[in-house]
Amino acid sequence: MNRFLYICLAAGFLGACNNPEPHLRTFVDVNGVDPSIKPGDNFFRYVNGRWYDTAKIADDQTGVGSYMFLNIPQKQLLQDILDSVAKAQHTPGSLEQKIGDFYASGMDTTTINQRGYTPLQPIFTRIDAISDAPSLIKFVATELKTGNHSIIGFGISPDNKNSSINIAHVFQTGIGLPDRDYYFKTDSSTLGIQQAYKKYIGVLLQLTGSAPDAAVKQADIVYDIEKQIAASHKTNIELRDINANFNKKAVAAINKTQPNISWGVLLADLDAKTDSIDVAQPPYYEKLNGLLKSISINDWKVYLKASTLKNYATALSRPFVDATFEFTKVLSGQATQRSRGQIMTENVDNLLGQALGQIYVKRYFNEDAKKRVLDLVNNLQKSFENRINHLDWMSDSTKQRAKEKLYAITKKIGYPDKWRDYDKVQIERTKYFENILSLNQNDYQFQLAKLNKPVDRSEWGVTPSTVTAYYNPPYNEIVFPAGILQFPYFDFSADDAINYGGIGMVIGHEMTHAFDDQGAQFDKEGNVKNWWTKEDYEKFRAKTKGVIDLYSSFAVLDTVHIKGALTVGENTADNGGIAIAYDAFKMTQQGQDSTKIDGFTPDQRFFLSIARIWRVKTRDAFLRMYVNTNPHSPAMWRVNGPLMSSAPFYKAFKVQPGDKNFLPEDKRIKIW
Repeated sequence: MNRFLYICLAAGFLGACNNPEPHLRTFVDVNGVDPSIKPGDNFFRYVNGRWYDTAKIADDQTGVGSYMFLNIPQKQLLQDILDSVAKAQHTPGSLEQKIGDFYASGMDTTTINQRGYTPLQPIFTRIDAISDAPSLIKFVATELKTGNHSIIGFGISPDNKNSSINIAHVFQTGIGLPDRDYYFKTDSSTLGIQQAYKKYIGVLLQLTGSAPDAAVKQADIVYDIEKQIAASHKTNIELRDINANFNKKAVAAINKTQPNISWGVLLADLDAKTDSIDVAQPPYYEKLNGLLKSISINDWKVYLKASTLKNYATALSRPFVDATFEFTKVLSGQATQRSRGQIMTENVDNLLGQALGQIYVKRYFNEDAKKRVLDLVNNLQKSFENRINHLDWMSDSTKQRAKEKLYAITKKIGYPDKWRDYDKVQIERTKYFENILSLNQNDYQFQLAKLNKPVDRSEWGVTPSTVTAYYNPPYNEIVFPAGILQFPYFDFSADDAINYGGIGMVIGHEMTHAFDDQGAQFDKEGNVKNWWTKEDYEKFRAKTKGVIDLYSSFAVLDTVHIKGALTVGENTADNGGIAIAYDAFKMTQQGQDSTKIDGFTPDQRFFLSIARIWRVKTRDAFLRMYVNTNPHSPAMWRVNGPLMSSAPFYKAFKVQPGDKNFLPEDKRIKIW
């Protein structure tokens, strides 16, 4: 598990919007601009309001527009690849054979439905044989290696204090709701989700033979165990504390304090040979150690069966898939299920992503984009350096180390230089469930092979077709997959204002993550190590407190506000990204010109492009869950929030005191 992977932005094809974009040649939806709204009142609505009011969310989706939802048409491209590959004949053992046969096995719903839940019966037999805590832990470890996760969260990634070596980490887990707070909130929306979740567990248990009344009681047992577990979980905000969530311990020491978990035996069962381990959230494992004794073995068996069912429900027959969707509908507001082709495309991308990615890159990626985007990255790097040089709150010694880190950032664009090997994966066209186990086992062994080995910094954390971008602190890298290098974020024929407001903002955002509340704690090699003077870091913390306070004031739904402390890193990156991208844009010929296109100046087009890349509309249920659990602010506030502090934006659109989003100079965010 890559614990610090920042999946920060998503984009892709214009086709996700229901209405075609007019004036694509000049890249600004002129007819979409709403002149009845003052830019200083709500710039998101000024640019996107007409689209927002008419856009329709497909019944099988939770939103429409840019950001994560532009992965929807991207997945259609992948599905087209899979449909053609699955129909053709391929050499046994080739990537095409494995991709095509796995996709075909999942599309064969007739066989899947005939099998019902029989693929789980061997697992249930092993659960029934559990007699005590040691045999329970052995079961958990054995299942974890094939993707059946329950009460042990285990992964391999760099050591916080020595980023050149991979070590074992364990982290809090064991619950089925989105996060721990869902078990304790008492508002009507959350209570409805709690009831739907218990009903979902009960239905799954009924489908495997429990009588209705018994299934209700068993669901209560499962929920009660999860609630006890959730009480030990850190909140999403507490999880942002880098140092508090890294606790490297000797296995011999925790064996003594947590004998019911029996760490030495557990790690042996996981085939993880190590004498130390990072226990990221100690309270969880302290609680688990106690629960292994206080909860009866029979109740644990019910919990493990329910956990197994939730893990594999969508790989079973139609009644299990339908039960899962009924809960999803309550949680996210999605009205109808996605097609089987959409689901299987996502599964192939998740489990054979770099195999599928190789075909995607050959078919759809323009290699010239790598050089063009690298030029933009280099320009923004210079812009960032210039901004660091002119900071009035940072000492010269800290500035020097900040610039060293900035120029040490690794830049990954398009796709990996080295593709992942899937040679050991065995795929059979008629055995969908077994294929999933094979792929999960292969992934586990792939991760396990890294334990106590040097970090391979050439690895990617996402597939090349994914429409996203990220910064990864232990690697000190920024990554821009092929999927994001297309309109509305990037286009070869677009003017600089559009590209710098699009992909330029993305690049600046990811660079700023190296210097947000979390990234700033990592040095240029990716180690958690202080490189600040005490005074500078105190000033930095005070400035991030201002980010928290401002965004906490933004109401999203009724009385639901953005969680400023949860989103502080992303909001810092949004503010920094726009400032850095604008400065870089001003270095271009167009940035120094005043020639209008479609009636807008170059500066105005830059900001129009920023608002365009966050053109998003979501269902309220999804938005409520998003605010509770996601470290990004919702789309509207990714536009309005940072622009409230942007002096060039005020000048470009003549924002004045009295405008709803006007901020006095002393209230504006000024960090990077």
